[in-house]
Amino acid sequence: MELNVVNRELCVGQIRVIGVSASSVLLVGDANTIQLASVFDTPPESLIIGPFVPLSR
Repeated sequence: MELNVVNRELCVGQIRVIGVSASSVLLVGDANTIQLASVFDTPPESLIIGPFVPLSR
């Protein structure tokens, strides 16, 4: 596999993000390093970990 990259001028006026998925990256322009982070914004008391309830058909 051969990958040729030609860097040219890029002008971005505005970016509007409506939503993100569980795993997403928004990259505009060049990046030498990408650091990944994770944020869990649900309060701990609303998280329920326990036996799964079977779904009926």
